[in-house]
Amino acid sequence: MLQEQKEILAMNRFDPEQSSALAPDVYRHVARRKASFGASSVLFYAQPIEMVRARGAYMFDAHGRRYLDLYNNVASVGHSHPLVVEAVSRQLDILNTHTRYLNEGIEAYAEELLNTLPEPLSNLIMTCTGSEANDLALRIAQRKTNAKGVIVTRAAYHGNTAAVAEISPAGLRNRLPADHVKVIDAPDSRLAINGDAALHFEQSVSTAIRELNSSGVGFCALIVDSIFSSDGIFSDPAGFLQIAVQKVQQANGLFIADEVQPGFGRTGDAMWGFMRHGVIPDIVTLGKPMGNGFPMGGVVSRPELIQNFCEETGYFNTFAGSPVAAAAGSAVLKVLKEEGLIANADTVGVYLKKGLMTLKQRCPSVGDVRGTGLFIGLDLIDPKNASPDPNFAGRIINALKENGILIGAAGRFGHTLKIRPPLCFSREDADVFLETLDLTLSLHLR
Repeated sequence: MLQEQKEILAMNRFDPEQSSALAPDVYRHVARRKASFGASSVLFYAQPIEMVRARGAYMFDAHGRRYLDLYNNVASVGHSHPLVVEAVSRQLDILNTHTRYLNEGIEAYAEELLNTLPEPLSNLIMTCTGSEANDLALRIAQRKTNAKGVIVTRAAYHGNTAAVAEISPAGLRNRLPADHVKVIDAPDSRLAINGDAALHFEQSVSTAIRELNSSGVGFCALIVDSIFSSDGIFSDPAGFLQIAVQKVQQANGLFIADEVQPGFGRTGDAMWGFMRHGVIPDIVTLGKPMGNGFPMGGVVSRPELIQNFCEETGYFNTFAGSPVAAAAGSAVLKVLKEEGLIANADTVGVYLKKGLMTLKQRCPSVGDVRGTGLFIGLDLIDPKNASPDPNFAGRIINALKENGILIGAAGRFGHTLKIRPPLCFSREDADVFLETLDLTLSLHLR
């Protein structure tokens, strides 16, 4: 059966047409929200939740119900982490202003962050969001290459500015990406050539480069989220990006590593997702987990690329790189180091993935289990023909929510459970999730 690609906001989304099924207090709250925000309001779950507080790996609703959060990579070192809260509060009480003044905290943070990246990636431009960072990365790449053509994966999502929306097929509802965008398959082992996912991906990239050059728009960049989260999470085997990146750079294009999802230690084996592939990007973009909830993003690149861009454009961002942002970012780096959260992502991730593989062996509705560290994808399938089953995934997501587990969906068809908890997630938390998922699947099998 042919499956239809799902738009990213359609996954796990509350359907306003079903408002009549809401509890009275929830209905009033949703109606109030809709009156203010209109069609732009996006809520999760068949019965939306009113959240009031959070701590560590848990969130709490207005009725005091506790939820284990396996969805949120914004509060990456843990919800309301006291060290981050204290650092931001203290700096707000002292000074918060733009970056046109010298400030020890800003310079120290930039140096500390850049020390986690390989040479020659030694210049940082601060932004407020990952969308801004990817927009800026495209501008830098287009200036350098004097071309516009971009290669992305089939279900990629890179943000919501006008420019990056065009390179985010997962965010487009009723149209294809723009003509300067070439869409290729993610490095899925099921599409491998003679078992080699890297070769299939490289050949797709090479074909796209030729098509962009022959069309007249020229080849500018390959941009990937280096764990391919929106495509359904593809991280193995380590190193599969190497030959594709070599082809990109040989063709005078730039490789942009979007680290908004896999960055800041989530993969468990390195600070940055691209590192496990043994490549050095031309540009790295940062976002969500950078400030643990404080709005931060960034672009890291070689000095000559930044210089080239600034010769044409006077770039300035009023709120990015403020002393408060630097305080939040520095606190995140400190927590990652002092609490050993990258190592925790590795050890707990291995434990969790092993548990999911065991579950797969006895549950015919579980397909592939993929991922690294604390970012794992679990496919839900129709056991009769192993085809993606997004409707079943939707039921499981809502049932897990009723059982105190928050989780999302990913993949082209929305049938992949996206398992992405805060990095403080423990083995005990993993056991809670595994037991709840096992029970939920057993109760909802067709």
